Amino acid sequence: MEIAAVAKCAEMVGGMQAAFERTVAYAKERRQFGKPIGSFQAVQHHCANMVVDVDGARFLTYQAAWKIAKDLPAAVEASMAKAWTSEAARKVTTLAHQIHGAISFCEENDIHLYYRKAKAGETAFGDGSYHLERLADALGL
Repeated sequence: MEIAAVAKCAEMVGGMQAAFERTVAYAKERRQFGKPIGSFQAVQHHCANMVVDVDGARFLTYQAAWKIAKDLPAAVEASMAKAWTSEAARKVTTLAHQIHGAISFCEENDIHLYYRKAKAGETAFGDGSYHLERLADALGL
């Protein structure tokens, strides 16, 4: 199960990265009050939070994948990666929706697809709560 969970995390990291990149590009191009919306501090904070979530998910996923590739015990790392990535994917795609506004729900924009994939991935191979419980058991808490 660890291999499948880590593979799903890797897929979710790719989706988060794509949603983030599209959001930053949109924030640079979309203008409001004569300025790109990316110049507004609130949008910058959202983008900074997205970077933290994407990079954290990437690091934990790489660490778990490395341990699996080296045939080392990876139950703890896999649960850490899945718990973090499940929540991070939801947060990143929600912030992408917020920055894009109503256009993110239109057919010609793919942000709604990233959100749907993140929501499906959140529960695949155990949701965040399940993996936090596994992690607590493994650590003897």
